[in-house]
Amino acid sequence: MDVKTIAVIGAGTMGRGIAYAAAFGGYNTVLEDVSRSVLELGMTWIRQSFEEGIARGKVELAVRDKALALITTANNVENAIRDADLIIEAVPEELEMKLELFTIFDKFAKTGAIFASNTSSLSITDFTDVTVSRDRCVGMHFFNPVPKMKLIELVRTLHTSDETVAICREVARRMGKEVVLVNEAPGFVTTRINALIGNEAFSMLEAGIASAEDIDKALKLGLNHPMGPFELVDLVGLDVRLNILEYLHRTLGEKYRPNPLLRQYVQEGRLGRKAGRGVYDYSQQKAGEKKA
Repeated sequence: MDVKTIAVIGAGTMGRGIAYAAAFGGYNTVLEDVSRSVLELGMTWIRQSFEEGIARGKVELAVRDKALALITTANNVENAIRDADLIIEAVPEELEMKLELFTIFDKFAKTGAIFASNTSSLSITDFTDVTVSRDRCVGMHFFNPVPKMKLIELVRTLHTSDETVAICREVARRMGKEVVLVNEAPGFVTTRINALIGNEAFSMLEAGIASAEDIDKALKLGLNHPMGPFELVDLVGLDVRLNILEYLHRTLGEKYRPNPLLRQYVQEGRLGRKAGRGVYDYSQQKAGEKKA
């Protein structure tokens, strides 16, 4: 199958990034969200991201103009997916929501369409078994910020066909991404490892072993990580990380038990950059600055 149209369900942080990548790859792209304001913010972000790409010398003007012309929006899932060859859901990590969406995909998508999930931790089988054609279900785990991050974890279930994997590999290549193929398991590769690193960082902070700034600095300069664990969790969202750890704790065992300090921060509303404060305080800072 030759993918021509991609529908992205959910226009939040990940959905808008995936829509950017799809249009950048030359695909007709439908970005859907039930919230009109979220859709508008998503489109504004996409336009700004293309402008940033031009400023960095990564995107040509002609590519930007072509890509933006390929994007349309919808606020209804059924309408968004009718002509799509590939549907990628990027809604919150809630099993019931994903079950409902894949039921809709199975009912309203055109014959042969591939159903993909951007879940970063959930078992794909748990919400794709409701579909008739399980061979066309797959995980496509993108990374934030999507325009800059090269990786896609392509996650196959026991039922995912080789053809589905091959098609999604080609889509990723056209988006300018690289793929690692992962057999389905909770947290895949990156989320499992990252969750352990982040949880241990909170344990060290709680124990007073080092400051947040010095822990971040140590991992960046000593282990060559592009971001420290606290900078990363503030970007991703402490509530998101807590939900992932709780899921991994349930499915993989005690070593993933969330650190109490992480729970405390979430209870206090310290959710990261989106809330103005996480591990670091962004409320009184200029863009890009932080303080503990």
